[in-house]
Amino acid sequence: MKKFSAGVVLGFLVSWGMVFAEPNFNHNGIFWTRLNNTAKTGYINGYGDAMQVSVGKLESLSIAADLFHWKGADKIIRQLADELSTSELTPAEAVHKLDTLYANPKYSELDLGQALQLLTVKAPPDDPAAANAPAHK
Repeated sequence: MKKFSAGVVLGFLVSWGMVFAEPNFNHNGIFWTRLNNTAKTGYINGYGDAMQVSVGKLESLSIAADLFHWKGADKIIRQLADELSTSELTPAEAVHKLDTLYANPKYSELDLGQALQLLTVKAPPDDPAAANAPAHK
């Protein structure tokens, strides 16, 4: 019985040590550049699916907003749904844009989720800052 107890304790300590020794995996530019094209496309497809599920969950938030008479909820929920949507980019376009973004080393620490949202952001048409911004050649 002592050997069994010692084995359980030793197994627990070894597994606990392995968990804390495991490296932290960040989904950033370094992670992205190590993926092959198939994995990149798969990541984009999975991310798009997750965002579609999230947008679908906003319907329950709309119901709650109606129930509690939350003024301005429709505008906020519509904006949030637009920001979560990645449907404007095809996976091939997203992969190409992320490859281009992460080719610059200063963006290597940018999280993939943030980078994908950055790719889908559009300046409002009446934004004077966007109209006066210099064009990059």
